[in-house]
Amino acid sequence: MGDVGGAAPQEVFVDTAGESLAGFLSLPANTRALVLFAHGSGSSRFSPRNNQVAGRLNDAGIGTLLFDLLTAEEHRVDEFTREYRFDIELLAGRLASAVDWVAAQPATASLNIGLFGSSTGAAAALIAAARRPQLVRAVVSRGGRPDLAGDDLPAVRAPTLLVVGGEDHQVIELNRAAAARMQCDPQLQIIPGATHLFEEPGTLDRVVDLAIDWFQQHLDRS
Repeated sequence: MGDVGGAAPQEVFVDTAGESLAGFLSLPANTRALVLFAHGSGSSRFSPRNNQVAGRLNDAGIGTLLFDLLTAEEHRVDEFTREYRFDIELLAGRLASAVDWVAAQPATASLNIGLFGSSTGAAAALIAAARRPQLVRAVVSRGGRPDLAGDDLPAVRAPTLLVVGGEDHQVIELNRAAAARMQCDPQLQIIPGATHLFEEPGTLDRVVDLAIDWFQQHLDRS
């Protein structure tokens, strides 16, 4: 990977235990933070909503890496079978490998790493944080399923923010149960009037505001 100077996305290929996964890396000038996205069910680096969120983080001076946790063929299969999106161990392993990858690249090695997970990707983010405690400095879950991180939950050391829609009642309870198993004092924020995908006007913006504050608080350090 060559030098990356501005916030304009650069296509990269992330080496994750033998699979080369395509992604978009954006590094604002002088950033000290890089947030890796762990997409939810059926999503990808091309998702307009994911790119909207990444753009907001970039505008706030935070670097982002949007990449696909599944290969193109796996994604095609998953569209019909949904078998990969719930393979949390596979997703978490690839995300942890991506954390190792960015920590080894000259352009990103000095940056503080955060993870932004949604849906099943949130479980993968928490497992990766638990397994890379020296590298992952903060985690944000949006409408996530942290309960699927299972026995890795107590091992998470990174400051964790769980954001859930106020109308997403089942997921609220799953987040509360997961938070009770964690030892890093996770913060649960409920967005009034929001459903699972935060499609209601202004609700996704509120999630991004919270994420920016969280990442700036925990990643914007030398």
